[in-house]
Amino acid sequence: MKRLQQKGFQTWSRRIHVYSSMCLLLAVAFFAITGITLNRASWFTGEPDITLVEHTFPRQLFDEQWQLDQPQLMAYLQQQFAVSGQASSISVLLDKVSESDIEGEVSLDFKGPGSNTSVFIELPSLHGEVETIDYGTVAWLNDLHKGRNTGPAWHWFIDLCAVIMLLFLVTGIFLLLPKKKTLRSAMLWLGFGSVVTLAFYGFV
Repeated sequence: MKRLQQKGFQTWSRRIHVYSSMCLLLAVAFFAITGITLNRASWFTGEPDITLVEHTFPRQLFDEQWQLDQPQLMAYLQQQFAVSGQASSISVLLDKVSESDIEGEVSLDFKGPGSNTSVFIELPSLHGEVETIDYGTVAWLNDLHKGRNTGPAWHWFIDLCAVIMLLFLVTGIFLLLPKKKTLRSAMLWLGFGSVVTLAFYGFV
């Protein structure tokens, strides 16, 4: 305990506490605001923006036996329609009508924060549809808050924010240790906050 109250330790705790608070300023504001938009979703309702594009896909995406070149299809969709998000597994259904004729379809989805894109291709006509649903800015921010359909980079960002928040919390406690009068008051507020939080948990 004495070591935690030493001047050198307190100096480093203060620096980490201050720098971590500045580092987290925008992140904490973001998670606080989106916490409200998530908790009060009925306040921020809106109609999604739906875009449907009919398109004839090139025969080169398939070989002679109508086997799909999946990487080429993904590249084509990104080039032609600028699709983004986490791609689902590609569903390919083929029914051989005769030796030379087939019927079937190809479908897949791209899910991103606040948006969803569905792709459907009819075989053998190669006529298809690309439908994009944009749920709006609030939905985009809410999905970022939850880390839904965001990819590994954003997941790492959330983890990093959590670690820095813990540093901010722990160093704040360290800074209170030498200040006995303030520490007593802080412990009372800690107890009050904990009781209120647990009481609200009881109503869930």
